[in-house]
Amino acid sequence: MKTLLHPAYIPNILTFATIAQSEVHWEVEDNFQKQTFRNRAHICTDRGKLMLNIPIKHVGKNQGRQKYKEVKIENDYNWQRQHWRTLQTAYRTSPFFEYYEDDIAPLYGEAYDFLLDYNLKTIAVLCDCMQIDMPFFKTEKYRSNPTDIIDARFLINAKKEAALDFPEYNQVFGDRHGFIKNCSILDLLFNEGTNAMTYLKNISLDQLDA
Repeated sequence: MKTLLHPAYIPNILTFATIAQSEVHWEVEDNFQKQTFRNRAHICTDRGKLMLNIPIKHVGKNQGRQKYKEVKIENDYNWQRQHWRTLQTAYRTSPFFEYYEDDIAPLYGEAYDFLLDYNLKTIAVLCDCMQIDMPFFKTEKYRSNPTDIIDARFLINAKKEAALDFPEYNQVFGDRHGFIKNCSILDLLFNEGTNAMTYLKNISLDQLDA
């Protein structure tokens, strides 16, 4: 099925299940919105659920709305170093961190100017880790209500939790906080490794076409 998605930062599990099961078309002609997964992601740490946030350069109010593809990352602050250190602390004892470490680490060593470019690069690397073909279709214009494709762009909303019961898997700090569902795909990858793809395939996407 053809499905329309926003490229997110190290996307959550439901978003990646959609990538694994669908013919994804990337929405690249939309306006940037705050408080979305465009520049934030959730991981599991010893303190529970933690949000990683990519700082962006804000434009003046007189310039109006900004296209997602034009949003620049604020690289004066070394956020990549902080994110990578946080990921190392959270997952270094997970079963598959060392297995994927060399693939993921370069994402936090090279600076990118544009948020969209960086997100697409992270998704490409993660697809490669799970042997998924990276989607290459991109929108050429913005459509508010497309009828020829499943519109799953709502998955980018960081304020709305997915109303799904996700199968539990072992998490590093699960004994402290219980199972935390639908975190970044990195949580599943570092904990489940080669089983991650099977997990993604078993998630029902029926709600996307509701």
